[in-house]
Amino acid sequence: MNIPTALLSFIRKQTTMMVDPATNILVEKLQQQFGNSLQAILFYGSCQRSGDYHSGILDLYVLVDSYHNAYEKGYLAWLNKLLPPNVFYLEATTGNQPIRAKYAVLTLHDFIRGTSKHWFHSYLWGRFAQPLGILFHRSVEILQLINKASAQSAITFLSRVIPTLPPTFTTKELWHQAFTLSYGAELRPERPGYATNLHTVAENYYNQLTCLTLPALPFKINCSDTEPTICRTLISEFSRRRCRQAWKLRKIQGKILSILRLLKALLTFHGGIRYIRWKVERHAGIEFQKPADGKPETFFQLCKSFWQAYRQGGFR
Repeated sequence: MNIPTALLSFIRKQTTMMVDPATNILVEKLQQQFGNSLQAILFYGSCQRSGDYHSGILDLYVLVDSYHNAYEKGYLAWLNKLLPPNVFYLEATTGNQPIRAKYAVLTLHDFIRGTSKHWFHSYLWGRFAQPLGILFHRSVEILQLINKASAQSAITFLSRVIPTLPPTFTTKELWHQAFTLSYGAELRPERPGYATNLHTVAENYYNQLTCLTLPALPFKINCSDTEPTICRTLISEFSRRRCRQAWKLRKIQGKILSILRLLKALLTFHGGIRYIRWKVERHAGIEFQKPADGKPETFFQLCKSFWQAYRQGGFR
């Protein structure tokens, strides 16, 4: 990976920032569960950004050496390899307060591949261009690989977003477009405008990340030293058209994959139905209709509920 030294140094500094000691108990539980297969634990998402680890659910990525070594049950390894990642729920108590997390399992190899320019969909490189914390790493070599993959995420992300913009744009417009496209390529339960707010809450981070990523982009781009930062690109119309078409394909692909992952989560995620309900109701303001008799929903009723939520804008 051809990554600028300054970009890699910036990512390294971000990933080693202090996190709340409350997460230590989650790390210990995951170490016990995955043993020597565990390579690293990554922390990202809204709780990582806000620093509030107790009122929400932490988003973790568990990197393992192989799916076969990570699971005792062969079908989980098969599902993880067929449609990565598998997602699970984890809960612990620290200081008499509960701390909850959902964690996705990937091999280190799939993580590196998914953040590279060889991976078509934005599922991984769209996520890990965002601020990231590393709660555990097995070795210095693995830490270096993760930092490189995070830096590569930013390079991949920007190289696939910038051609969709006009020749002149600000860094704010760039990241608004980036998150709008990547969130639009999945089924997301957030309200309209949520993706664009991601830049606002970490504006300095994204401005620095943009400037440090420029030397690695596969086209000519110049950015001013003014505030706001204004960028100008020289990209052929053919490349722009091809890039816009690629995002249309990602959107179709991503919606299908999101549905399949939700269905798979019902098998792997303890309390998965309750979690999906909670997330949609919390982020989109959509309340699911529950069976009047209080009995558990049938699969048909569940599908009907999600279709109604989708029609009301619960998924986008």
